[in-house]
Amino acid sequence: MTIDLSVYEGLIFDMDGTLIDTMPAHMKAWRSTAEHFNFQYDEQWIHSLGGMPSFKITSQVNMKYGLDLDPTLVSQFKMKAFSEIEDKGSIIDCTYSLLMEHQTDKKLAVGTGSQRVSATQLLKKNNILDKISALVTATDVEMHKPHPETFLKACEQLGLEPSQCVVFEDTELGKKAAHAANMDCIMVINGSELELFPKPIC
Repeated sequence: MTIDLSVYEGLIFDMDGTLIDTMPAHMKAWRSTAEHFNFQYDEQWIHSLGGMPSFKITSQVNMKYGLDLDPTLVSQFKMKAFSEIEDKGSIIDCTYSLLMEHQTDKKLAVGTGSQRVSATQLLKKNNILDKISALVTATDVEMHKPHPETFLKACEQLGLEPSQCVVFEDTELGKKAAHAANMDCIMVINGSELELFPKPIC
C-alpha cells in the first residue's frame, strides 16, 4: 500500500519492531528472565506489551500471575540478558527506506520504550542515530506507552505540532499512544507492510 506522506512535516519512528527487528532478541531475553525468576513465559502476551519499559512489564507480570517480583531486579536481569545477545536484529526495510528517503525533506525522530543507553547503541550500530533530529526513550519520560508523552515530547523536540507528525509503530500499545497524542499512525504489518490508521475523529 502506498501512503502519502506529503501531508506530514515530521516522521516519528518507534524503534524495536519498527525500525530494527529486535523483538525476537527481546523475547529470548524475556524467556531467560522468566526461567530465572520462575514465572510463566507467555510470548504472545509479552510481545503485545512492546513499547513498555521492562520494569513496567514486570508490574504487568505481577498483576497477571499474582506475584510480587521486584521490578528493578527483573528489569536489570532482562536488560543484561538482552545486552548479551550478539545478534539483536537487523533493520526493517519498509521503514528504514522511508527514513533514508526523507532525510532532507522531513524532520525525523525516534520515540522508543527502550532505555536511552540501549537505544543509542542500537541506533548507532544500525547507522540511524546520525540521521534523526530527536530521540525520546523510556529514560526521558514519566509516562510510557500507551500514554502519549513519548511521542508528544518527540514532536516538541522537532519543533512541530502533533497534527504535523505521523508515528510509525508495530504494537497496539504504540498505536494507542500515537492516537492519544492526536497523531496518525502507520503500522508495520508482518515486518514488511505498512498500513495507515488515522487518528480518531472526536
